Amino acid sequence: MSIAAAMLPELDQEMANTRKTLERVPEDKFDWKPHEKSFSFGEMANHLARLPGWGTATLTTDSMDLDPEKGEFVPPPPVDTLEGVLAAFDESVAEFKAVLEGVSDEDFMKHWTLLNGGQELFSMPRVAVVRAFVLNHVYHHRGQLTVYLRLNDLPLPALYGPSADEQM
Repeated sequence: MSIAAAMLPELDQEMANTRKTLERVPEDKFDWKPHEKSFSFGEMANHLARLPGWGTATLTTDSMDLDPEKGEFVPPPPVDTLEGVLAAFDESVAEFKAVLEGVSDEDFMKHWTLLNGGQELFSMPRVAVVRAFVLNHVYHHRGQLTVYLRLNDLPLPALYGPSADEQM
């Protein structure tokens, strides 16, 4: 079995769980933050919606420079509706999955580099970047988003079994 074939079931399950979590974000609370240093609900939802696109970038380029002055990374403008967030998420997941399905094991072993202003932040095989920088990054922020939901007394979706709010 190829690396891509092994990753696809996880991608399908985890992106479905992430979408279920994003669907709970209250549009009327997009500006709410649990702390002044935290993302707002809307910022967190937008970040999660775009993260699968980083998987696409990892698998289709050799590097990315986060310095917008270099012109390589221009963050998309945030969307201010839940419908827009979900559409952006669905699009980024579909693009990532389409690219992932065609990646060879050999291409997964090629190094990918993250830069900031030309300075290397890290360089590692693409497979490691997809796991740590993309998928684990999604799971981390999805977990934060569930805390945002709980702090606002909103029901949590069942992700790996029943939640306290959704007994099966």
